[in-house]
Amino acid sequence: DPSPAFPSRAIVVAAADHGIAARGVSAYPTAVTRQMVANFLAGGAAINVLARIADADLIVVDAGVAERTDGGERGAPAGVALDARDGAPRATVRFHSAPIRRGTADMSVGPAMLRTEAEAAIGLGLQVGATLVASGTSIVGVGEMGIGNTTAASAVVAVMAGADPADVTGTGTGIDAGARARKIDLIERSIAVNRPDAADPVGVLAAVGGLEIGVLVGVILGCVAGRVPVILDGFITGAAALLAVRLAPAVAPRLIASHRSPEPGHAIALDRLGARPLLELDLRLGEGSGAALALGLLDAACAVRDGMATFASAAVAGPSES
Repeated sequence: DPSPAFPSRAIVVAAADHGIAARGVSAYPTAVTRQMVANFLAGGAAINVLARIADADLIVVDAGVAERTDGGERGAPAGVALDARDGAPRATVRFHSAPIRRGTADMSVGPAMLRTEAEAAIGLGLQVGATLVASGTSIVGVGEMGIGNTTAASAVVAVMAGADPADVTGTGTGIDAGARARKIDLIERSIAVNRPDAADPVGVLAAVGGLEIGVLVGVILGCVAGRVPVILDGFITGAAALLAVRLAPAVAPRLIASHRSPEPGHAIALDRLGARPLLELDLRLGEGSGAALALGLLDAACAVRDGMATFASAAVAGPSES
């Protein structure tokens, strides 16, 4: 479409836990994954606020959180419009709980998951994407939540980009230099133990990936197949995009990179995708926050296209002839 518009938008946040988190690769405990899912459902997270501003529905997918996430602690029932805060628009939060398994295994001693589980995660994402397309959604942002998932994303990007793990691994949630060194060692060990092959992206996902990463792969593929563009958020969504593009190379031009995070692997992933980020804000939050912010830029671009006069219609002179 040469004149796209995005009247109906959604942000998908996939959540899951990671066995590698038990090795101390994050500054936060695994319980935070479940707690943040409850916060999404209650409407209190950053992505809830940003989704309201962007007038986007929020779809939260439990792909493999270690503890049950029924939203019972504080969550709103699936599919209801949460109360507006500070005059912001109302936004719908829908919850899809379909855990493939309760977190991945420790990938430093064996595969993160079975290949069939990786396929199921992608299939779940395809289902979510197809549902959004069928409902008339015109653009989709993707985000994630999962303690330990920058470790999995670093391993995926290292394999898919053929990069040294040290070059794609950052501080994630704010770990110190010693923890980062341990994180790099565990990624190297995970790749050595599992020997993932970049030519087999599903195998890479199974060996060193995450369940939420698999769901995001499926959402990307499902939305693009339905001619719905996808806005990537940060590093983890970039890792998912590398896998999706290896499965279906035609996907790459249909992806919009919302921003480039400080994680070193994110720049490498975007470079391999041929994607130029819209924003440079040193965002580290995840949750789809960058994708929500990018929706405002896309709205501005459409408004300028549709509402700004041309030089000719405004009777403005062109450049002087030399």
